[in-house]
Amino acid sequence: MEDNLKHPADEKKVKFRANAVSSKKETRVWTLSITVITFFISIFMSFFSNETLGNATTVVSFLIVFVIIIISILFDLIGTAATAADEAPFHSMASRKLYGAKQAVMLIRNADKVSNFCNDVVGDICGVISGTAAAFIVYKFSGGGTDAQNSIFGLSITAMVASLTVGGKALGKSIALQNSNYIIYKVAVVIKFLFGKINFKKKKKWNNKKKTR
Repeated sequence: MEDNLKHPADEKKVKFRANAVSSKKETRVWTLSITVITFFISIFMSFFSNETLGNATTVVSFLIVFVIIIISILFDLIGTAATAADEAPFHSMASRKLYGAKQAVMLIRNADKVSNFCNDVVGDICGVISGTAAAFIVYKFSGGGTDAQNSIFGLSITAMVASLTVGGKALGKSIALQNSNYIIYKVAVVIKFLFGKINFKKKKKWNNKKKTR
């Protein structure tokens, strides 16, 4: 232990400036919106996976589970990169009108929302659906063996899905922290390509105020 470290005389008086985040109104709107969006995304993905797995072979079933896991890892990587990226370089790029620079600034300024959508919404939904899909595979293909064999098969599939998800996200977070700016720029380029032709212009609010003498 180092004895020469100093502590504040009154630690309760030490104040830290709050980070710049969305206003309370924006937070409430975002929370309500993302809850509704999550509900419908979850229904769609669950329906799609169940319908696809219902008539799929063993190989296709495993491929579907792997695709869901990869989607979860990729979105977790993007969400982590958004919180770690530095906004300053993209301002210089935006001033030179480089493709996707403005979208990159938008992503970083809304890092809390990007992280919430990518890590929580998509990540958690994919986690639930991959678990459900794994259970469906176990139920579908474990009827031919003994109880012990079926138990081992079920545990193996569950452990495989969990380990691939956790290990993949751990690797993805490491990559995201090391290459956050690069990842965000590539995501911004994709967003620019997909939605670049759509102009999101805020309507000006004209307040007609009576002149007082």
